[in-house]
Amino acid sequence: SGPRSSRATLGQASLALGQQYTSLGSQPLLCGSIPGLVPKQLRFCRNYIEIMPSVAEGVKLGIQECQHQFRGRRWNCTTIDDSLAIFGPVLDKGTVSGLSRRWRGNCSQEGDFGVGSFRGPAATPLPQTILDHMHLKCKCHGLSGSCEVKTCWWAQPDFRAIGDFLKDKYDSASEMVVEKHRESRGWVETLRAKYALFKPPTERDLVYYENSPNFCEPNPETGSFGTRDRTCNVTSHGIDGCDLLCCGRGHNTRTEKRKEKCHCIFHWCCYVSCQECIRIYDVHTCK
Repeated sequence: SGPRSSRATLGQASLALGQQYTSLGSQPLLCGSIPGLVPKQLRFCRNYIEIMPSVAEGVKLGIQECQHQFRGRRWNCTTIDDSLAIFGPVLDKGTVSGLSRRWRGNCSQEGDFGVGSFRGPAATPLPQTILDHMHLKCKCHGLSGSCEVKTCWWAQPDFRAIGDFLKDKYDSASEMVVEKHRESRGWVETLRAKYALFKPPTERDLVYYENSPNFCEPNPETGSFGTRDRTCNVTSHGIDGCDLLCCGRGHNTRTEKRKEKCHCIFHWCCYVSCQECIRIYDVHTCK
């Protein structure tokens, strides 16, 4: 499955920023030259031009995390389009991480600044999620490791932990239907859970009202590269298995030689010596 319908977020702008920086901080940034920015995003860029390199760094972290979380799916974060904003929250979290590394001196406020500056889709509980996962870290100072003086600060959770949390939210997202009804102010659209048997979503759950395309074939409109030549797991019955990932087209198998360490021996004291072995693996790719 791929990203479900959502609204475009600052993640789109952040991606454009990432493309503007081939090396963080080494090139000047002209906010007006970044494609796709809405007026509010353009104002933010101009007002906080000094933090844009950190935004770009956060974008790169977000893309890497997105690719990790969706590595076994038909859509594996290989492309980004303004309609594919499900990983906007992860991008925003990456942006917060990038910003946090710049203000270690005022650590108690780093989370508040990032959360206040970057917001994901309205249905995404990202800002509160980050704050909920903040934890206190301390470092002791003193002779011989004593803790005569202790410095403490609020630290953000591990980036992978946030990615795992949001991926769980994604996998358990609730399908909604759009209902129209007339009020004094006119016609109003509201969302209602499609299946009454399931527990209704809370304000911290993800919801969607349009199904994803299947992403089996290349499609520039959906940002899909298709799944041809993707590596699949021939023993899996899940979405990463060759049957589902290859969309019923079948798969090719080739052998691949890999160099690996083997016959490792621990020597006292204290190092390990290994030999190098050649091992042959079967690699399965979608037709």
